[in-house]
Formats: sequence, structure tokens, C-alpha cells
Amino acid sequence: MAAKDSILDFIDSFIPASAKAERWELGQARNFVFTHFLGPALAQTMSVYLYLVDTEPSWQKWVVICLICSFFVMPLILRRSGNLKLVALLSFQVLTFASLFGAYHYGGVVSPFVPWVIVALMLGFFYLSEHALGVIALFAANLVGFGIATMVWGLSSRLPISTLTPLSYVSIMSATIYMAWMANYYAGIVSSRSETEREAERHRNTALRLRETKELAEKASTSKSIFLAKMSHELRTPLNAVIGYSEILLEDAEMEGKGDQTLADLKRINAAGRHLLSLVDDVLDLSKIETSTMELEASAFDLRSFVDDVISNAQPLITQNGNRLEIETSGRLGSVRNDATKLRQVALNLLSNAAKFTQDGIITFTVRRDSKVGGDWIEISVRDTGIGMSEADQAKLFQNFAQLTESTSSKYGGTGLGLALSQKLCAMMGGAISVRSEPGKGALFTARVPADVTIAQSPFIGEAGDELEYPHPMATAS
Repeated sequence: MAAKDSILDFIDSFIPASAKAERWELGQARNFVFTHFLGPALAQTMSVYLYLVDTEPSWQKWVVICLICSFFVMPLILRRSGNLKLVALLSFQVLTFASLFGAYHYGGVVSPFVPWVIVALMLGFFYLSEHALGVIALFAANLVGFGIATMVWGLSSRLPISTLTPLSYVSIMSATIYMAWMANYYAGIVSSRSETEREAERHRNTALRLRETKELAEKASTSKSIFLAKMSHELRTPLNAVIGYSEILLEDAEMEGKGDQTLADLKRINAAGRHLLSLVDDVLDLSKIETSTMELEASAFDLRSFVDDVISNAQPLITQNGNRLEIETSGRLGSVRNDATKLRQVALNLLSNAAKFTQDGIITFTVRRDSKVGGDWIEISVRDTGIGMSEADQAKLFQNFAQLTESTSSKYGGTGLGLALSQKLCAMMGGAISVRSEPGKGALFTARVPADVTIAQSPFIGEAGDELEYPHPMATAS
């Protein structure tokens, strides 16, 4: 392994950085460098043979020997120029010319150099496949030159054919080894590409199946939302009847002076009906959002009156667990333009959530108007001194039907819809809700929406629970 790494390091020292970026180019460059050391080494037997047999002084012999040795220089030219295609073209031309020149002076069509003509053409197509017509044209030009020289001066072998026969065997063996190496390398490339294509086809099929599954899941989700919307509508009618009749019975029972047990039972029926109706309303709103059928109903309203309305509705929820509600407002609240119903729903959900997880504590309800360059923002914060939560639990807060833990769900109840719905409602209004909390130290929920929803640019709509762009100065863990 160490020897192989050393050889690769030596070969890579001749390869420019530009050819190392792609795996195919790197492999091709490595093969070029390796074969331009292997090929000339095999062909040196021909140089030695000509030197020993052709004893008469001749420039032709030295031209052939120099051309064979010139292939050792090709890796150096590659390192210097950094252009594999250019060096491959030069190598192709030199090998073609050397083969035809050697054939012209040493044996003609039965020359030991003839096999290397075929090798030259094969190398031209291998390294310059995208310029196949250029390779053919250059090869044809060399053949034409060879033909013209033959017609003008004729073939004149410097050595008898019988003398060249041993050299022919050596040449054929060397060319065969060289071509076998190139064929094996090319077969490896084809096999690798075929496997890559098969893998790509598998990935395409997987992507197609995933897309089809996603479309089916989206259709199923849409169908579910439509079903929930229809069922919610159907459930609201009998629930309103239950609530209405329970209120009538309760009034009659109070007027007739029924016993405390009867009044308590009727109040439980009424409370349970109202609670169930609120859950149905949440499911209906959530399904409307998911099916994009919910619309904002923006109108102007007084923010201070809005705060008073929220407090009057939330007070019974706060005192239920022995909690105390504190209200904080700062600066000018004034008139705003937003969907008051949805904003009230968000505020009540946050207060209800705080009241649920706080026992004999303090719940602080803060409303402020924040003026920014792009427009004013309404910021509603609910801080409690309840059980708090870890960062891991905070990541699940705004998911549909999500509960922190099974024990929390069984102890405190709830469906996990309130916060998810509130986050989606804020997103519709161009805002979001953030939370900061620590276990045992309470929690701070902050909702921010534009004061004028008609010009909102929704600067921080994103994943549920994202940090707000302009955090409240009080936004620290309780």
C-alpha cells in the first residue's frame, strides 16, 4: 500500500491542479503520465536494437531513437503547461509521425513500427474523444504525407526484412502490452460509468416514488382537513343546542330553587359543552388554515379596549388555579387595524396556557405598541411563574397536537392545539410567537403582529418558535 501511494504521489506531481478537480479528469491524467513512462520504456528495446543492428552512420536511426525518447518528456510538458488536451494532441502527433517515419525507413508495410500507427490512432480517440474529427483529420494528413513521400522517393528499407523480424516480434509484444493496458483501463471506466448510471437511475426512481408519496400525503392531508372542517361544522350545531338548553335548565333550576347538586351538575354540563365547543372551534380554524380557506377580517379597533376585553374573558381562567393576574401597558396604544377576533384568540390561548401550568403564582399580561421604521407593531407578552420547560420541549411547542410529555398531558390535559393554532394565526397576520423558558422558572411567550395588517410585510414568518426580530426588553426567562 505504501509503494502504491508513493507511485501515485510521483504521478500526481506531474498533474496540474485543474485536472484534479474532477475524478474522471484526474484518472485520465494519471493514466497519461503512467503510460508515457511505460510506453517509452517498452519501446526502448527497439531503440537498442536499431542502435546495435544499424551500424552504419545514419540520421534516420537517431531521429527514431530521439522520437521514442521524447515521450518521456510529455509528463514534464504537462506539468509545465497544465493543459492535458494540448499535450495529448502533441503526443498523438509525435507517435503518428514516429511510427510512419520508422515504417518508411525500416521495412515499409511490414515494418515493426506499423503496429504503433494503430496505437497512435487509439490514443488520439481516447484522450481527444470530443475532437474526433480533428483526430481523424490530423491522422489523415500524416498518411497523405507518408503516401506522397512514398510516391516521390519510394520505400527504401535501411535493413533487410529478415534482420527486422526479431524487432517485429518485440514491437508487436510491446504494442500488445500497451494496448491491453489501455483496453483494461477503458473497460474499468465503462464499468464505473455503467454503475454510476444505474445508481443515478435508482436515485431518479426513488425521487419519483418520493414525489408520488408526497403528493398522496398532501392529498390525504387536504382530505383530512376538509373532513375535520365538515365534522366541526356538524358538531357545532348539537353542541350549541346542548349549551343553550343547559343554560335554560340552569336558569330554571335557579329560579325554582333546586338543590346545589342539581345546579352543580347543570354547570358541569354547560362547562363541558363550552370546552368541547372551543376544541371544535380550534380544529375548525386549524383545518381552515391548512386548506387556505381562512381569511383575515381586518378592521380598526382601539387597542386599550381590546386589552380590557381580553382581561375580562381571561380572569376566570387565571383565578381558577389560585393565580394572580397583573396587567402592564406602556406608552400609547391607540387605534390599530388588524383582525381583532384572531388576535383575541391568540392572547386568550397564551393566557389560558399560562394559567394551566401555573399554580398559586403570578401571570403578567403585557401589551405595548412598538414603533419601527417600517410601521408600528403590537407586542403581547404573557409571563408566568409556572413549571417552565427545557429547550428540547420548546422545540415541540408549536406542532399540531404536540404535548411536552405524557405525564404533562395526563396531569394538565389539553389537546396541543392552542399554541400551534396561535402561531399560525400570527403568521397569517404577518407576525410570529417566540418563547423563552427554563424548567422550574416559568415561561415568557411573546406574540408580535403588525399594527396595520394591510401593509404588513411579514418579516419573520418562518418555522414555529423562531426568534422575533425585535425582542422585548423583558424577554428573559422567568
